[in-house]
Amino acid sequence: MLDIKFIRTNSDAVKKAIKDKQVSLDLDQLLKVDNDLKLVRQELEELQMQRNSNAKEIKSAPKEEKQNYILRGKEIGQAISSIKEKVTPLEESFNDLMLLVPSIPDKDTPYGESDADNVVIKTVGEKPNFDFEALDHVDLLLKHGWADFQRIPNVSGSRNYSLINEGLMLEQAILQFAMNLLMEKGFDIMSVPSLVRENALVGTGHFPTGKDQVYYLPEDDLYLSGTAEVPINSLYRGEILDIDQLPLKIGGYSPCFRREAGSAGRDVRGLIRVHQFVKVEQFVLCENNAEESKKWHELMLSISEEILTKLELPYQVIECCTGDMGLGKFKMYDIESWVPSEEKYRETHSCSALHDWQARRTNLRYRDKEGNVHFCHTLNNTAVASPRILVPFLENHQTKDGRINLPEVLRPFFGGKEILGR
Repeated sequence: MLDIKFIRTNSDAVKKAIKDKQVSLDLDQLLKVDNDLKLVRQELEELQMQRNSNAKEIKSAPKEEKQNYILRGKEIGQAISSIKEKVTPLEESFNDLMLLVPSIPDKDTPYGESDADNVVIKTVGEKPNFDFEALDHVDLLLKHGWADFQRIPNVSGSRNYSLINEGLMLEQAILQFAMNLLMEKGFDIMSVPSLVRENALVGTGHFPTGKDQVYYLPEDDLYLSGTAEVPINSLYRGEILDIDQLPLKIGGYSPCFRREAGSAGRDVRGLIRVHQFVKVEQFVLCENNAEESKKWHELMLSISEEILTKLELPYQVIECCTGDMGLGKFKMYDIESWVPSEEKYRETHSCSALHDWQARRTNLRYRDKEGNVHFCHTLNNTAVASPRILVPFLENHQTKDGRINLPEVLRPFFGGKEILGR
């Protein structure tokens, strides 16, 4: 969400962001509603002043004139009621439109209409050069009995799975490794619930536009979150933190759920696009300073790169274009890991800086040394998400006999073993 005062004085810049991010919003309509609301509120304020003045006159008015003032008070009251009936729908319309206003992206963000226009800025690691017929992740898992893709759909439907024995242990080892690394970097590791209220999803910007991707429990009026970013962003809702408390660095662990609506027929094999997964999410709350925000954005990106490097996975870093970066993003990087069976890189991490766009929606504030109150900046990035990370991991580390080489950082989780499988 942007400040309405900023929108009024920078409407051309906001219109450009709407166009570049391909947002379905008529800014002129928002500005008209804003102006109508301002005029109605002014009228309401004037009537309330008249009512207060009239009430004072009643007390001092001669007895024979009191009735006139009383009648005048009733007329003003009726006028106020009539005006209030106009205010409510205008406020609702204003609030709905404000939630669709995008942030203005960094001036260096590449322009584009889709992920096809994203820009590769770094490629790291050597792709494996197998001298044997390599298997994909599904065949590798089934070869060792490490997953169930056949019976689980009978219980839970398509795009669900079960990890078994070393398959599950490998997932847990990677998650634990990522959490250990975040703690070494000074993050507080926190488990957070997957169940959230609607205002938490509005606060992050997942609502109102992304409702079709979220599971809803109507009897409880709760939603299943697709990332720990959602509950963490609302933890300090409405509070005013002290600047000495910043930055807050949280590594959020949670089960995650996504409906994947509209993706039928795409990436249906194995673990690529599933409904339930587990993720460790980096989240930073820092002061309202562009350079400070940039510093944390780059650091969070480097942490994810370090995770992939220590997992010995080839990857590339891309800068997302305007049409692929989402409503609230100021700047966004994705990291894509190499998937040998598909001969392509696939997204495994998404690193976003949102400046104060989320904080305004969630009312996240802090007080500086001079006592002034500001909205915070928020940033988020994947540390590791499973089972998707298992796709490049298994395929890149396979041996000729279908076993899986373990990078050094994971060996302690398996009693020092260097290889998994028989």
